[in-house]
Amino acid sequence: MLNGPLLVTERLILRPPAAEDFDAFAEMCGDAETMKFIGGACPPAQAWRLWCTLAGAWHIRGFSMFSVIERASGEWVGRIGPWEPAEWPAPEIAYGVRAKFAGTGYAFEAAVAACDFAVEFLKWDELMHCIDPANVRSQALARRLGATNSGPTRLPAPFQDAPVDAWKQSADTWRANRKALGA
Repeated sequence: MLNGPLLVTERLILRPPAAEDFDAFAEMCGDAETMKFIGGACPPAQAWRLWCTLAGAWHIRGFSMFSVIERASGEWVGRIGPWEPAEWPAPEIAYGVRAKFAGTGYAFEAAVAACDFAVEFLKWDELMHCIDPANVRSQALARRLGATNSGPTRLPAPFQDAPVDAWKQSADTWRANRKALGA
């Protein structure tokens, strides 16, 4: 059962999380290197609660991160999309992919679709990515998307001590950047 939109790109499908995605999500959550800047590695029981949070946000907020599926294989790539937990600094386009898909361009492809969705469907006036100052790969993706570092921001508990910068661009800037990307 699909409980939200379905976005299709050249190589990917973005859709709300489904039960069959959980094992791959739990694998990602258990990978210390992948999770280094997005909450830290965790066991499957904690990953389950995070998974249910992502799925539940679709019902509470009407949006959440998408499961990103590789069209060719049907394999779960990662979770990318609009995100706004309570007391978050601003609505965010967040991203994270499994280690085996790092460097494939999938994060960029999915993030472009998610930014389009946020601006055109959700009518967001601004796009933001919360990025640890040491996370150079996420900074490179944000820069490629056209965002610029607006400086430090603060996340709510239990992440209040995590260093994080807000990478932002207006919806109008996104639209101009989107044309230049040709993605």
